[in-house]
Amino acid sequence: MCGIAGVFGDEQFTSAVIGPMLDVITHRGPDDEGRLTAPAFSFGMRRLSIIDVAGGHQPIWNEDGTVGIVFNGEIYNFGELREELLAAGHVFTTHTDTEVIVHLYEEVGRLSLSTMLNKLRGMFGFAIYDVTENKMVIARDQFGIKPVYYRTEEVDGSERIRSFGSEIKSLLEDPRYLPEVNDEAVRQYLSFQFNPLPETFFAGISRLLPGSYAVVDLATGKFQVSRYWTYEFASPSATSDDAELMAEEIRTTMRDSVEHHMIADVPVGAFLSGGVDSAITVTLIQERRKELGLDPVKTFTIGFHEVSEIAEARDVAERIGSDHHEIIISIDEYLDVLPKVAWYFDEPVADPSAVSLYFVAREARKHVTVVLSGEGADELFGGYLIYREPLALAPVAKSPNWFRRRVVAPLVDAKPDFKGKGYLRRALTPFTDRYIGNAYVFKPHEARRIWRGPAPSPFHEQPGAELAATVPGFEAEAESRRMQLVDMHYWLPGDILAKADRMTMAHSLELRVPYLDMKVAGLSARIADELKYRDGTTKWILRKAFASILPQATADRAKLGFPTPVKHWLTRNPGWFREQIVSNPYMASRFDLSAIDDLFTEHAAGTADNARKIYLLTMLALWHDNYFGAAEPNDLAEVGELAS
Repeated sequence: MCGIAGVFGDEQFTSAVIGPMLDVITHRGPDDEGRLTAPAFSFGMRRLSIIDVAGGHQPIWNEDGTVGIVFNGEIYNFGELREELLAAGHVFTTHTDTEVIVHLYEEVGRLSLSTMLNKLRGMFGFAIYDVTENKMVIARDQFGIKPVYYRTEEVDGSERIRSFGSEIKSLLEDPRYLPEVNDEAVRQYLSFQFNPLPETFFAGISRLLPGSYAVVDLATGKFQVSRYWTYEFASPSATSDDAELMAEEIRTTMRDSVEHHMIADVPVGAFLSGGVDSAITVTLIQERRKELGLDPVKTFTIGFHEVSEIAEARDVAERIGSDHHEIIISIDEYLDVLPKVAWYFDEPVADPSAVSLYFVAREARKHVTVVLSGEGADELFGGYLIYREPLALAPVAKSPNWFRRRVVAPLVDAKPDFKGKGYLRRALTPFTDRYIGNAYVFKPHEARRIWRGPAPSPFHEQPGAELAATVPGFEAEAESRRMQLVDMHYWLPGDILAKADRMTMAHSLELRVPYLDMKVAGLSARIADELKYRDGTTKWILRKAFASILPQATADRAKLGFPTPVKHWLTRNPGWFREQIVSNPYMASRFDLSAIDDLFTEHAAGTADNARKIYLLTMLALWHDNYFGAAEPNDLAEVGELAS
């Protein structure tokens, strides 16, 4: 696990800039640094040594020095790929997974980058320098587990790439770039608690989307971005309706994935919440460690005095006999690290559980260098309750038009309210409005009430419509599958994986996600909805597959995932949150502060639960404080430097 960065331009300039770009992401790789300066660019990496600790210094080159790479991530099938490449005549000088990518590029990538990248089973963000063809290939893994950002400028009517890196803060070290807030990203953040756009909060800086690569012509700086993979559901003919056979296939595939994700030359542990996903992961790790004659796996969980899943996690730990570690965090500790968390994120992410992850990662790093976790299970196996809703609403939603118009609609409009009226209302609500409306923090009309910046774009107020325009067959899928696709394209990389990467890398801890494995993904695409949602639960087939090795209470438990008592803390200490917001110049210039005061008043009176809204605005203000200091928006001369 590492952090990479690169900058394009003449040698004298780039050789001076690449150092600060790497220094600012030392937390991603405290063990080593490597860099290269060439005529048109410099690139480098900070290394967290995991595999071939002594021999993995980067950049790593092929036999004749014509292909070099800087790499962030892990390739879990590198052993199998290495054997294939050795048989093809390639010569290796290290035992790293990084070198496998170099030779795979020689063997396959020059002919077909998509074929090459889809052979990689893992998580990655890397840059390959092809000396012979004078080009660079920058790529990101299929699900976007590892981040890659790039900055562009328009030159002679076309976009030219200027820099790239694992974190935006590296790109900010380029003195040619004067940071400016992208108001449209802020506007989208108000709805989703993260930024769903390809463009980031910093104007001119974009993210390389999951499953994508960019090819840069080093002679001109021109580049082209292409998509090499996207998640697709299998056709109905490829779906098994046999629950027992499917459960057995899930057990086999997950055991294989966990085994591959355990490969490391350093200590490996696991996060353990009280839910089924992490319980499956740690149980499979423990089984494998017993087979290998190793000590019990170290597991880690976190809680708060007001709310926690510590007892539930302890049940699993005691059942499997793990070396279990628990920490309790107070409100003062939580609030104290929020500014630091905002800095590590690069862009605001208003997910309170991210801070829980920050603390549990800090504790885990005292004991291990790698942890496995349960991210991705809900998106692949159908774990969110909202996915079940189309099945529950079907009796009304799929009834004849005349019945819904003449019978159901008048009941919804009638007074007074009655039990079941909400059900009928949702059954009449169009799919996109119903699903995305459930996810909004500030609904569109609420955002318009507080926003005083430039008029928003309609983009992403209904992201399902965006997918319908870009993903073939999207509208033909069942509603529950469309919900999964929306989450996989936006929620998973924008929130879940962003916090997983940033909060663990803040402590130089590598997090691995065995559910987001290509073989697991291929299996999940073949699972019928009736095997995901049954007996009033979600992830039914996943629960069934591992019911015999989990405590019954864990197998049946609904998802929480390191819950955080923000609502309670806002009641106890609203002044702290309000001060962060109203004292920030960007908030004052772009928002109606009186409307924000109303949010605090309503929350204090108990007439509305505005905890998510207030937390979202707080994280936005803290982000701006970190990256723009006390400057007014766009007052670029006064923008302060980041502290590393």
